[in-house]
Amino acid sequence: IFPSLAQAQASVANEVYQQLGQPSIFLFCPTEYCSSLCSPSPSKSCYLLTLGQELLPGIGIIWTGPKVVSRELSATLLEEVEGVLQRCPVIWDNLYANDYDCRRVFLGPYTGRAPGLMPRLRGLLLNPNCELQANFIPIHTLGSWFQNELRSCGRPDHAGMETATALGDSQGTQEGSYSPQEALELALLDWVAEINRQALEPGR
Repeated sequence: IFPSLAQAQASVANEVYQQLGQPSIFLFCPTEYCSSLCSPSPSKSCYLLTLGQELLPGIGIIWTGPKVVSRELSATLLEEVEGVLQRCPVIWDNLYANDYDCRRVFLGPYTGRAPGLMPRLRGLLLNPNCELQANFIPIHTLGSWFQNELRSCGRPDHAGMETATALGDSQGTQEGSYSPQEALELALLDWVAEINRQALEPGR
């Protein structure tokens, strides 16, 4: 019926989206959901180009970055993806995911995400460790990163897309910029306080 997989997927997704009354949040995960799965590249992928053209504009498209588990995200990469998908992507961040190897647990701060990404994102989802208690630092430091991004977007000199893009590939610690080390220290203080609070609960 359909000349390509992308057109089939877009047709079904559009129909479901419309049948549901075009909800404000409707996410589509493409078969090519990171750069390493694209052939030959995101900007030249016939599959992604078709999705960008065919999917209704209200549908958010999930993207994990350069790889399934991406160590870094840059504004340059997101700009390329935005161009081919004709919308800002929703980042599904697998930085802390350990469902593929449960012998590993990731306890470090949210890092490798360049400052100034907010204008390039439609949303960001964090795929955490399978172990609930291990996610205090990941979620706490993600919150610190997010708050810093909001403050940056609110500054007059960071309001424009051009400035945000220029900052996007800088990992420098400018004044007021997100510091993974500082975020980690704040998270540890709060985590110790939470552990102590739970230890004092009756029955603990």
